[in-house]
Amino acid sequence: MCINKNEIVIHGPSLAIGAAIASVSIIIVFFAFNAIDDEPKLAIEPAQTSQQLISPNIISFAFIASGSPILGDPNAPITLIEFGDYQCHFCNVHFHNTEHKLLENFIKTGKVKMIFKDFTIIGPDSVNAAHGTHCANDQGKFWEYHDILYNNWTGENNGWASSDNLLRFAQEIELDIDQWSDCMIDERYSQIITDSSKDARDLGITGTPAFFVIGPDNKITRISGAQPYESFEKIFNLELEKLS
Repeated sequence: MCINKNEIVIHGPSLAIGAAIASVSIIIVFFAFNAIDDEPKLAIEPAQTSQQLISPNIISFAFIASGSPILGDPNAPITLIEFGDYQCHFCNVHFHNTEHKLLENFIKTGKVKMIFKDFTIIGPDSVNAAHGTHCANDQGKFWEYHDILYNNWTGENNGWASSDNLLRFAQEIELDIDQWSDCMIDERYSQIITDSSKDARDLGITGTPAFFVIGPDNKITRISGAQPYESFEKIFNLELEKLS
C-alpha cells in the first residue's frame, strides 16, 4: 500500500510496507463495515464488523460523487470502489495482477460495476495524471486513459507522468488534442480531484489502493492494499449468494 504520510500529499517514494497506518476508526462515524486486510506487515486497526445497512444517500455522497464513470453494467448488483493514485506502486501492482481478472470474471459478466476515485497522495504528477483521465472522459475515454497511465508506470515522482508524456498518452488513444489540452490548461476538474481526495480522508483512508465493496443490501466491506484476486472473489461470491 502507498501510504499518505502527510494526509494530503507525499513528495517522494512510498514508505515501506512495514510503516504503521493510522486508525480507520473515523469511518465508523459514518457507518460500520467489514475490513479485509491480509497484508502481514501492515499495522492497521480493522473496523468493527456490522450487518448495518447503509443509506443510499451516504453511499452516493462518500463513494460515487466525484468518481469516474461506471465501468460495467450500471445495474450490476455489486459496486467496487477503488481509491487510487496513478503514481502508486501498489496501485500499479493491483492493476496488472488483479484488475484484469476482475474485469473478465465479474465486471464483463454483469455481476460487478466499478468506480475509480482519486486519492492523489504521491506528488504533483499524480494530480496531473488524474486530470488527464477526467479530461479524457469529456470524450468518453476515461478508462482508456486510466489504463494507459498504468501501462506506462515506471515509478514515483520520476517524470513518467510529466506533461509531455501525458500529452503523448492522449495522442496514443486518439483524443482530440486541442479539446483535451484546453481542459488540462483550464484545470477544469481540480475541484473534483480535490473533493475525491477529501472523501478518502473523511473515510479514514491513509494509503492506496483502498477498496470498498458495496453489496446488494448496501452493506460495505473494505479491502486494504493490493490484495490477491482471491480476496475479491471470495467477497463478491458471498455478496452474490444473497441474491439466490
